[in-house]
Amino acid sequence: MKQAGTPPEGKWTGPSHAGVKAPEPILLADPARRFAATAQRLERLADGHPLEAWLRFMAALADAQHTVATTLAPAATLSPAQVMQAVEARLPPLAADGHRRDASWSDGLALLLELVDDGQLPPAAQQAMEQLRSSDAASLEKLADRFLRGGLSATDAAAAVYVAAALQVYFTCSAARLDAADLRLLEERELCPCCGSPSVAGVITATGVTPGTRYLYCSLCSTAWNHTRAVCITCGGTRRLSLQAIEGDPGVVKAETCGDCHTYAKLLYQLQDTQVDPYADDLASLGLDLLVAEAGFARHAPNPLLLVGDEDSVAG
Repeated sequence: MKQAGTPPEGKWTGPSHAGVKAPEPILLADPARRFAATAQRLERLADGHPLEAWLRFMAALADAQHTVATTLAPAATLSPAQVMQAVEARLPPLAADGHRRDASWSDGLALLLELVDDGQLPPAAQQAMEQLRSSDAASLEKLADRFLRGGLSATDAAAAVYVAAALQVYFTCSAARLDAADLRLLEERELCPCCGSPSVAGVITATGVTPGTRYLYCSLCSTAWNHTRAVCITCGGTRRLSLQAIEGDPGVVKAETCGDCHTYAKLLYQLQDTQVDPYADDLASLGLDLLVAEAGFARHAPNPLLLVGDEDSVAG
């Protein structure tokens, strides 16, 4: 997963003149709501969907994440000095590829496996879970490192989907212990200011102080941060952007494609559906990914759960 570079010297504060309210630059997720909202949205989107069985499995996985986040709550606690040191060094304080993880993340993984294993999953999924249960701590840490640093092999895929889910809980709970006011937007604005990971999707708000604002949602720690609209989040281009959607679709999810770098990022519109969830709606809109891929565009960054697994290996 691509990590962060050098952020600007000062914090972004938005317009300062009277009468103009700037959007909050950084919003930290609430672990008590994040995974429950995704699970509920996936259940709703699964009805009648061509990938219904897989979406229901992903809903069950998100529900298990919610239980881990609200009972065990695996997380690291950074001191104010550690946060300040990271920010002053132009680094995200929970940098995914450099953060020394607390051992509680693997306790979260163990509980997650227990919650997801209903005895009815296909053989590949059962085998993957047994592999994880029989792995020692060092092996699990190496697998987590390979996931976070983009070094997964094909043989890792089935097991790593559960590792990815456990790491999402760990980093979300860890980020929630920070103060957004202590963080700084990065110079590479497409990357999370908290952990340096790429976004999974963007949401165009319909409510709040500044409706119409775009927030990118971190694929790992669930932090949201403001990003200017009509700007490619990959290359910063503005001239050759266009929106793509599936014909006949209600317009909740669109792909913003860039003709300069030939990448795309998904946008979700709250005005069309106030219940949109960047994590659930991204999974349920794989048809849009296929559409824009066939047109020659590459996704700006993969969904980590799709990076390491597919519906055949988990849902049957």
